[in-house]
Amino acid sequence: MSRGRMTLIALVALLLAGIAGAAYWRFGRAADVPVTVAAQGIIFASVVGPGSVQARVPVTLSARVSATVARVHADVGDKVRQGQLLVTLDDRDLRARRGVVSGQQESLLRNIDSARAALVKAHADFELARSKQRRDVELLAEGFVSQAVADTSNAALNGAAAGVEAAKATLAAREADARTLTQEASYADTMISYTRIVAPMDGMVVQRLSEGGNTVVPGTPLLKMVDPMSLWVATRVDESVVSRIQVGQPASIRLRSGEVLPGKVARIARQSDAATRELDVHVAFDTVPERFAIDQEAEVTIDVGEDRGIVVPLTALTRDRTGRQGVLVIDAGRTRFQPVETASADARQVLVRKGLADGESLVAAAAGVAVNQRVRPAAGARP
Repeated sequence: MSRGRMTLIALVALLLAGIAGAAYWRFGRAADVPVTVAAQGIIFASVVGPGSVQARVPVTLSARVSATVARVHADVGDKVRQGQLLVTLDDRDLRARRGVVSGQQESLLRNIDSARAALVKAHADFELARSKQRRDVELLAEGFVSQAVADTSNAALNGAAAGVEAAKATLAAREADARTLTQEASYADTMISYTRIVAPMDGMVVQRLSEGGNTVVPGTPLLKMVDPMSLWVATRVDESVVSRIQVGQPASIRLRSGEVLPGKVARIARQSDAATRELDVHVAFDTVPERFAIDQEAEVTIDVGEDRGIVVPLTALTRDRTGRQGVLVIDAGRTRFQPVETASADARQVLVRKGLADGESLVAAAAGVAVNQRVRPAAGARP
């Protein structure tokens, strides 16, 4: 036999021996693995969702007249009290218009006094004409005056009566004009009041949207403020779990800064998003954070009670080649893949809804352990 052939045979033998050794190490030798037993337990269930910090009572202060901003008295982060002056607008044009109305009112008051005096005179003329007409009628009856004189007295009386009515109409017109000017004055005063924007409530300024010198029109936003005591986190939860959420349930809020604060479910929406099949849930802070920002990112964890059933470690879960979720059950010293359906979970354990029986032994840490591998409990592991 040639030297090359002998070398080839030796290499093949070594390869077969290596394969045999690996097969023994893999399938013949029992690997030490942590073992656990499927048992009844409790999972404290929670619903987790992303959200953002919002305010239940946000207020945007806007201009109600066309004017120039004279001064902004508050800045972002300022705490303000109800009625505190926040923005002043230039009111010179409005005050000039108010002055014109005041002048018209003064002139009209004099016209009203004149109309009242004219009415008094008209009443006096009427009384005089009526007295003369009565006297002339008596004299006519006694034959001391002619019918023409009596007719003249009657005509004068009718004219005096018409004069009274005309004086009344003139006074009524002047008084109507006065009421119109009073309304115009009230309107002018209201417009002037709109140049002083005050805080409608106690709160904090979160946005400053205008500066002195800016020209604004009705509807132009000037400041945004919120009531810090009304802060909450708006989060969205899936329709499948919303039935477990109730108003008043405790929750924890983790801000983007890492700060974790307690809270409670304050409101659950009744309108679902047709595209995402999610609902809005608002979780209010128990204690308002020292530093906050509207629209700040947060994560909400809502405690929704507890679930009972068979509980196994999260590390026991694995997947087979087809992607099915399951665990590695220990059967006669070898691992067997067992598909399972899971329910709620916490940071360490998961509840198995279907696929495991109470008391079954399984690999507690499935990573790196193969199906049909011989195993034995590692030292200190549960049998």
